[in-house]
Amino acid sequence: MTVRDQVSENEQLRAEHEALIQFLYLAPVGLVQADIDGAIAMMNPISAQLLMPLSRCGGLDNLFTALESVAPDLRHLCLAYDRPTGKICDGLHVHLNAGSTGKTGKKTPQILAITLLKLDAQRLMAVIDDVTLQVRRERQLRQNDAWLNAILTGITDYALAGIDAEGAITEWNPSIGRVTGFGEDAVGQPYSIFYPPDAITPERLLDRLREADNDGWSLDEGKRTRADGSSFWGSALIAPLPDREPDGPAYCLILRDITDKREASERRRREAFGDYLTGLANRRAFFEAAEQELGRSRVVPRSTSVITFDADNFKAINDRHGHPGGDAVLQHLAAILAETFREVDVVARIGGEEFAVLLPSTDLPRAAVVAERLRSAIASQVVHFDGSRIRYTVSAGVACVDNGEGGIDLLLKRADQALYAAKRAGRNRVERWRPELEGTPARTPGPLPQPEGTSDDA
Repeated sequence: MTVRDQVSENEQLRAEHEALIQFLYLAPVGLVQADIDGAIAMMNPISAQLLMPLSRCGGLDNLFTALESVAPDLRHLCLAYDRPTGKICDGLHVHLNAGSTGKTGKKTPQILAITLLKLDAQRLMAVIDDVTLQVRRERQLRQNDAWLNAILTGITDYALAGIDAEGAITEWNPSIGRVTGFGEDAVGQPYSIFYPPDAITPERLLDRLREADNDGWSLDEGKRTRADGSSFWGSALIAPLPDREPDGPAYCLILRDITDKREASERRRREAFGDYLTGLANRRAFFEAAEQELGRSRVVPRSTSVITFDADNFKAINDRHGHPGGDAVLQHLAAILAETFREVDVVARIGGEEFAVLLPSTDLPRAAVVAERLRSAIASQVVHFDGSRIRYTVSAGVACVDNGEGGIDLLLKRADQALYAAKRAGRNRVERWRPELEGTPARTPGPLPQPEGTSDDA
């Protein structure tokens, strides 16, 4: 190859590189190139715009670090992907605390979709897009599909009941007995008798009637209870009756046993709303549930509480036992969280070692009692891992609003301020939010003192 040929080839490579850079910067979505450990080599302006609000230190050096607080699964998904190239995740939805401001002046949660590609053994490419409006449209389509499915499938396997304006069953018929086993003594009782005791609150029972009035119907899916105490997976659809009589039923309830479809339904739910490591709800599920619950409490004021939990000295656990040891601790914490709270509560992993629980119709004192119960349970137990006994504790922050004002951003901010007040006070404690914490930083500026040990040998 002559010198002239070499120069020409170098110019061609330079032109191709410049064309690639131009494509990267003009792309209508965020594009990030990183190494296999997440270190960012290149990103376009849209990526910087979407990721910068997530950076705690003001820098964007590592993709996984930037997304750790909202997508803790991402690093695990990458490590678990053993193919030489391919799509690690496709359109993973991530909910952010802060959102855009709509025409009403109210904030709405912003949702990012992240697709992560493995280019080779050393390089990753991330595609990041704001899909807030698209997700809202998809949610409405899912509701429409559920409505059609309730009408067109299993038409002979349903319980049909009339309920009044207070949610009480107005009359019994054989279909109720066939599906649930309840007899005529069901008349006069609230339709919540078909739900497990901790799966629906009195306020939520009436919320569904209002939703049916506003939207034409209300449908939910989950665990249901028969008269003998056994459970089944069911869907419950409520629709207002067009010709209501003063003393007659105001709504129609259609209850279906869809246990045979539960596996497929649960698989879809886990894929979209489940945390990869712990099996709890993920950040997306938490924000959607909180948005709906706080919207209801703005219509009919009631207390809504949030508890945030954080594993104390988690970095020390990771340093001593490695990430697998840290994962074992998080899975242990998740299992106790799931056992402690009601079925109506939403227990989620929202960050690396941070968990949050949404408690509908629960005031601050009651939420603090449950938080203390969990803190005490954790402090008395040991995680067995790789021949070691890992002892750890958690700190918790509790906050409450009475009418949904301020939204989930404010509620989480207050819970976070209380959580880090617990950290500053020595850890392994529960703190309630109080007005004196307003304006204080939610996170401490530097590391707190470490304990002498986090485990003892088996």
